[in-house]
Amino acid sequence: MTKPWLSTYSKNVPQDIDADAFPSTIAIVDEAVARFADKPAFECFGTTMSYAEIDRASRAVAGWLQKAGVRRGDRIALMCPNIFAFPVAMLGILRAGAAQVNVNPLYTPRELGHQLNDAGAETILIFSGSTPVLAEVLESTPIRNIVTIDLGDGAGLDIPSPSVDARLTGATRLADVLAEGADQDFIPVDLNGEDINFFQYTGGTTGLSKGAVLTHRNIVANSAQFASFMPELHETGEEIVVLALPLYHIFGLMVMIAYIASGAKQVMIPDPRNMDAFIDAIRDTKFSVIPGVNTMFQALAAHPRIGEVDLSGYKVAIGGGAAVIRATSEKWKALTGHHIKEGYGLSETSPVLCLNPMNVADFTETCGLPVCSTDIKLLDDDGNEVPEGGEGEICAAGPQIMRGYWNNDHANLAAFTPDGYFRTGDVGTFIEGGFLKIVDRKKDMILVSGFNVYPNEVEAAVTACDGIAECACIGVPNEKSGETVRVYAVRAKGADLSEADVIAHCRKELAAYKVPKQVTFLNTLPKSNVGKILRRELRDLT
Repeated sequence: MTKPWLSTYSKNVPQDIDADAFPSTIAIVDEAVARFADKPAFECFGTTMSYAEIDRASRAVAGWLQKAGVRRGDRIALMCPNIFAFPVAMLGILRAGAAQVNVNPLYTPRELGHQLNDAGAETILIFSGSTPVLAEVLESTPIRNIVTIDLGDGAGLDIPSPSVDARLTGATRLADVLAEGADQDFIPVDLNGEDINFFQYTGGTTGLSKGAVLTHRNIVANSAQFASFMPELHETGEEIVVLALPLYHIFGLMVMIAYIASGAKQVMIPDPRNMDAFIDAIRDTKFSVIPGVNTMFQALAAHPRIGEVDLSGYKVAIGGGAAVIRATSEKWKALTGHHIKEGYGLSETSPVLCLNPMNVADFTETCGLPVCSTDIKLLDDDGNEVPEGGEGEICAAGPQIMRGYWNNDHANLAAFTPDGYFRTGDVGTFIEGGFLKIVDRKKDMILVSGFNVYPNEVEAAVTACDGIAECACIGVPNEKSGETVRVYAVRAKGADLSEADVIAHCRKELAAYKVPKQVTFLNTLPKSNVGKILRRELRDLT
C-alpha cells in the first residue's frame, strides 16, 4: 500500500530523517554543550543549571562510576523524580558507556526487585525517598553499588530531603560522588548506534514487566523524527519546555533529549500532582512547549490559578500516553487558543510513531500522521493488510523501533511480524489524509493517566491476598484518568474479606496507579469451555 499520510505533510517536513546523524545520544549532548555552554539547560526549584554545568557534573559521575568498576554495556538503574540529579546522573551513566534502566520512584519492592534482577543491574542511583523500597529487596538483587540522591543534588541546593533508609549502610551520596568524581578523569567510551541506551520496562503477559531494549540509534532517530516533524517547535536556543512528564517514562525522556539537541531551557516539575507548585514553577517562564497527558491538561485548565500563567510564549501542548479527550482539548483551547496536539507511541517505539501536525488547527480525534521515516500497516488476524478504510492491528517499522525485549525470545517472536514490523496490539484505521485513528486494543492493557496497567500483574497481586479464590481485572472508563482499574473477585470458601481489605493488600504490592479503585465480588467468573476467564463478558457488566 502507498503511504497516504505523506500527501498531508507540510512542505517543510521531510519524508525521512538520518537516523545516523549522531552516533549516540552523548554525541548530541556534546554538540549542544559546545554550542550552548552558557545557556540555561534546566530549571528547577527556582534555580537554573547551564549546559556547561550539567556537562561538568555528568563527567564527574562518569568518572566515579568507572572507578567503581562500571564498564561498557553494564546496566545501571536510575530511580529518580524530575530534579537536576536526573539529567546529571543519566548523562554520567551514558558517558561511562553503561545502559540506563529507568525505574519509577513510586515502585513497590516487588516491582523494583523484578526489574533489577531481570536487567542484572549491579549499580543503582536512587532518590533518598525511595530507599526504603530498595532496602526491602536488596539482598535478593545483584546490586552492589548504591548512590543516593537528595532533592538539591547536582545544583548544590540545600533542600530538605527524606532520610536514607538506615539499612543501606554502604550507600554513597550523590553529592560525594560529584565531589570525588570532579578530581577524576573518565575514559570516554566510543559509543555507537547499536549500544544499548535505555531499558524501558513495559507489561508482560505473565504479569512481569519486560525490558524493551532501546539503542542509541533508536533515541537519536526518534529525537530527530520529533524535531523534523514539528520544526516550528525547535527554534535553536529559543524554546522553553515544561518537563512535567516523568523522566523515567520514555515520552518525557525522549522529549528531554530532543530539546537538549536544540538548546532549549527545560523547566522540570518534580511532582506534577502538586498543582499549586506546578503553577508556581511555570507561571513566569513564558514556556513555549508543554508535553503531557490528558489528566494533566485537564487539571491545569481547571485550576483556579491558571490565569496567573504567562502564555505569551506559548506554542503548543502535546498529548500522549493516553487518548486526549475532546472536552479537555476544548477547555485547553479556550485557555490558550489552540487544541492539544495528540500523538501515539509505545515504550517499544522510543516512543513516538504518530503526531498531529502543526498545520492542522482542528481537534482531529486521531493520533495524527506517522512521523518521518516511519511506516505503518494495518493487518488482519491472518497477517494480511486490510483494504483501504478497514480496521487492523497497527504494525510499525522505522529506526525508532526497539531491538527487542531483554532475554525474552518468546516475547520477541510474538512481537514482530515475519517481515520485521512491530505489533503494537492496538487496532486502528486510516481516515482521510492518512490520519491514524485508534479504534480498539487487542491487548487487555489498561491505560490510567497515560500509564500502562497490565491485568495479569494486578490479578497476580490480588490472588496472593488471603481469602481470594480467583479474580479478573479490567479497565473501566473514567472521565478524569481515561480508565480506572476494576477487579472482579471470588472469595475463597469461608472467607469474609472486604473490598477495603483487597485494596489495602494491593497498595503493598503495586504502584498507586495500578491499585484497583473498585473490587466487586461475584460467586463465579465467566469462563470459556476450556476454563479461560472471559474478561470481555465482565466488561458487559460495567
